[in-house]
This record gives sequence, C-alpha cells and structure tokens, in this order.
Amino acid sequence: MAGLYIHIPFCASRCIYCGFYSTTRASLHDQYVDALCHEMELIPEKPSISTIYLGGGTPSQLSHEQLARLFSYIYKVYDIDPDAEVTMECNPDDIHEGMFLHLPVNRVSMGAQTFDDGRLRFIHRRHTAQQVDQAMEIIHGLGIHNVSIDLMFGFPEETLANWQQDIDHALRLRPEHISAYGLMYEDGTPLYRMLEQGLVKEIDEELSLAMYDTLIDRLTAAGYEHYEFSNFALPGFRSRHNSSYWHNIPYIGLGASAHSYTLSTRRWNVSDIQQYIHSIEQGVLPYEEEVLDKDTLYNDLVTTALRTREGIDLSTVSPAHLDFLLSNAKPYLDRGLLVLEDHRLHLSREGIKISNTVMSDLMMV
Repeated sequence: MAGLYIHIPFCASRCIYCGFYSTTRASLHDQYVDALCHEMELIPEKPSISTIYLGGGTPSQLSHEQLARLFSYIYKVYDIDPDAEVTMECNPDDIHEGMFLHLPVNRVSMGAQTFDDGRLRFIHRRHTAQQVDQAMEIIHGLGIHNVSIDLMFGFPEETLANWQQDIDHALRLRPEHISAYGLMYEDGTPLYRMLEQGLVKEIDEELSLAMYDTLIDRLTAAGYEHYEFSNFALPGFRSRHNSSYWHNIPYIGLGASAHSYTLSTRRWNVSDIQQYIHSIEQGVLPYEEEVLDKDTLYNDLVTTALRTREGIDLSTVSPAHLDFLLSNAKPYLDRGLLVLEDHRLHLSREGIKISNTVMSDLMMV
C-alpha cells in the first residue's frame, strides 16, 4: 500500500507567513486539474493506495465539479483501499453545506491557526474565529467525524494566557486531531521582512518552550495522544497519511512542487504552476530525482522516525548504522534525553526540546 499526495498550490489570500498570492482564475484551476489527471497516466507506478491527501495550498478553492473530476480519475487510475483515509485541506470560510456531496472525503484538515481575530488579521487570514466554529458544525452535519485543526503559537506579543485561551477554544470544539506549530520567520516572506525592519519582535525562547509545554499538558490531560512532535490525536484518529511519511511508507506526489518517495528514490516536481502544466501537456513528467544511498536512508530514518512517539525501530537499522547510532546516542541516553525501550529509541519530552541537536549528532555526515 502507498499514499497519494496531491498538491493544490492555490491560496485564497496573501499569507503573511508564506508570501504567496493567488490571482488564479477558474480556467487555470481547470487546466491544473487536467494536468493532475494526465500526470496520473504518465507516472508508471500504479500501486494500491491506502491514503489520499489533498493539501499543501487550498483544495477548497476548487469547484465541486473540479474536485469530482479529480477524485473520479484517482479512483479510475489507482486501486483504492475501500477503507482509505481521504483527507482534504480546507479554509474554514470555504466550508459550506453540500461541499463533499458524492466525494469520498472522510477527513477534513482545517487551518484555524488562532481563535483571536486580531492575530488572524495579522497573518492575513480571511476567516474569523466564529467561522471556525460554524465550519465544525457544518462538517459534522455532513457526516464527517474526523477533523483536524491547525493551531499556531508564538505570535508577536502573544502571552501564555493568550495561548491558553486558544487551546481552551480548541478543546471546546473537540476535533479528533490537532496539529500545533510555532510561528516561523522564514527568509523571503513578508513576515521575515517585518522582523528585519523591526516592525515585529519574536517571542523569547523561554516563553516559546512554556507554550509548547502547556500545549502538551493540556491536550494529553484532555485525552489526546501526543504521537508526533507537533501532532495530537484522540484514540484511533492519528493521521494515517502523515504517519506514512514518518514510518517509511512509499507515496506518490501529484502537482506542482509535489514530492514522491519509492524506498530507493526521492523525486520532486517543478514548483512553477505554468511550467508544470505546460510540461504535462507535452507528455513530460517535470521532476528531478535523487537515488538514495544507504547513509541517506539512515539519515532520513533518524529525522522522521525520531519525530514520533515510537521512535526508531532498531530492528530496521543495519548493523553498521546501528553501532554508530547507539554510540552517538549514549550521551543523550545518559542524560535522559533519549530513551531505549522495547528495542526502540525515542526522544524523551525534554529531548524533544533539543531535537535538532540530537538528530544532527545521530546522522552520518
């Protein structure tokens, strides 16, 4: 079984943290869907599919007709598991009655980000906190009871009390899954330029760590499983698709910027939408490919499996890499930052806070 990931790089508004602005029209949406369908035909691999994920961008900007055509083609080209997890990312304000009618979507991922309207305006989100609440009601009314919401913490001038209010609001909605991330100031984005100009200021590291600790404490106390650094799920509601990335399961990526993985290779499509469409129309798959050697596969294992609650299954590590791994892990094991149990190596809660350092020391240079 493999996963199918479909990148829909259409944003509904200018995002202060990604900087992308969409001026797309329906005709471009149609061309893009046509290209996605054609790409399915061009890709030689036709594995059985256990998860489908429409996201990265805003699939909810596509019309119902376009989505129906895309899903129809997916089910025509691939052998889809009858119990497949089918996730669609949506903006809260795009959710409306009947939007999933006759579509196989059984999981919705929604970017709430925050329940403070002022902070939503700061990151140029169109929706309001109230619209997130309304969207949850509509989704449940449509018979979908597997919803994930994204939260963000670490806004300029945000306090721990502000963050606790966001968590409280999320818990009142009781989504089956919550992903939470610290606000990032990425080079080249409008937010980064504001930081350089002194218009905003990052919160200090101590407060950021306190916010992360509060997140873990509150969500686990409410019955959520902290199964990956940034992800929490009620029992039985882990993201099966995202888990495939962390557990070395192959996946096919469709669309501009989409990545694919085959256990021995990694490939990625061009990022430019028009270039992607033109190439596909010419019958050419517009990707670059990397053949993965044993050291690269080992490094990938460190940086993916170690993000999870279960950590690295040592039985999957070659003898040569295992000696290196355990030798380099020893200082962190001695300090309680790594834990070795049931033939698995995982980070402790304190170890997660310095995960980049730990992972770097466990990787083959």
